[in-house]
Amino acid sequence: MATSRKVALKHAKSKDAQPAQQVPPPTRTASGRQRRPTEKENYRVSESQHVTYRQETKEKKIEKQKKKALRAAYDADPDGFEEEPSELRSDIDRAEENMFSDCDMVSKLSWSKSKVLTFSAGKIPPVSRNASAMRKATTTALTLSPSDDSESDESTDRESRRPEDHIDDEDNDYVAEELSPIARGSKRPLDDSETLDDGMVLPKIKKNPDGSRHRMKVSDFDDVSKEILGTAACIFRCLIVSQAPFPENIAVETQLAKAAWHEACQIKGINVKLTPSGVKMLLTRTSQVRGELKMKMRSLTASFFGFRSSNSNDVIRQNRDLAESLKDGSLFAFKDWKSKKGIYKTELLQLGINIMWFANRHDEGVIHHKYFNPMPVEVIALVLTTIECCIDEWLQGLKEDIKFTSATYGTVYHGHFCSLQRFDERTAPYKLLDKIRVNLHDVARVHAGVDTLTISSSASRISDTAFEDAIREYRLEEQDDAEASES
Repeated sequence: MATSRKVALKHAKSKDAQPAQQVPPPTRTASGRQRRPTEKENYRVSESQHVTYRQETKEKKIEKQKKKALRAAYDADPDGFEEEPSELRSDIDRAEENMFSDCDMVSKLSWSKSKVLTFSAGKIPPVSRNASAMRKATTTALTLSPSDDSESDESTDRESRRPEDHIDDEDNDYVAEELSPIARGSKRPLDDSETLDDGMVLPKIKKNPDGSRHRMKVSDFDDVSKEILGTAACIFRCLIVSQAPFPENIAVETQLAKAAWHEACQIKGINVKLTPSGVKMLLTRTSQVRGELKMKMRSLTASFFGFRSSNSNDVIRQNRDLAESLKDGSLFAFKDWKSKKGIYKTELLQLGINIMWFANRHDEGVIHHKYFNPMPVEVIALVLTTIECCIDEWLQGLKEDIKFTSATYGTVYHGHFCSLQRFDERTAPYKLLDKIRVNLHDVARVHAGVDTLTISSSASRISDTAFEDAIREYRLEEQDDAEASES
């Protein structure tokens, strides 16, 4: 009995909470009589009202749960919030908060004209146009103190945006600035072309028509900076592969980027300031050069070892067995991997170096030969790691795409590098590794045609004797002209 009473009471409460059913107004027939709605029409109206009511009840319940969760989070850690969320405040608190912020005041002078003046209790800073940059500025924020003197605000804002404060070549501040951008105003842009006191030029960077920044490209820089950036990118690629193909941290990459930029400025004979955007452009070349090497080595590795693409079970099994055998003890590093002879003398290593850095007389290995003479151990380890990545794509018997990332193959690279160092220590009396490095560089230069270019240029050189003969001929012609004029 008690249970049935509770159910009946609950049903009565829910029935009272529901809105009263609205019966559609009766219509009239052609004869003028009132036509009552049918039972089907009444049921349709009732159902639609019940659906609306249930939806509103569900939304209120969800909103109540969210507010309850927000209240629990705020009570557990109030320091994590800048201020108490507005959802947790009552209507009275909200009214008191906005009571003296903005309200309409009617002045006596404009009472007849019914003009309304807006009263503001404080100075509200202007909203930045770049909303995304403001959302990202979570690490550091500039605090603007309200002041009645607009000129002092403008001068302070101008001084805080000097290029010297945001660009520093002596440390890695610009890297931290790129990683945690600061909320800046829009009074004075940072990327205008300027000349500092020491004669250093700041590059000019293009913006969108609305003044906002976009993804940086080389074409966004001015002509001078674009030329410096192209040379610095080429040097940075050589520095990365010859010193740190898989950098341990961003500080190592940054130091190499600074060195590449400094050398590019010396080559071009102009001192251009290195900006955070320029550093960011150079750092993208690290993964780019590894990806380029992987793409060039993929087809070479498959054809060199004899991997085949086929759906045949026999071919799939052969590919799988071949890949496993080549990875066993790094047999792919031997000249004859079947008999395990000629360690670090595989022709595939030389082919990879030739096609990547010594493809022609104008390739990076020829222009910046000082980074490859003799061939660095880091380059050899990088090419061996790339070969192993290409072999891993055939481990299942069918070729699959494996990303050549630092997270996956960074440890593999360090393994090959340590093996090369141990090989150098064990064979130090014979200097086998040094001979391999010199031979790799010399053969690569021959492949690029550098030696042929040197011989042809020296053979076509004009000797000093020809210049002396030209002077003697000129003097004889002058004498003939003088005698002809006298006669």
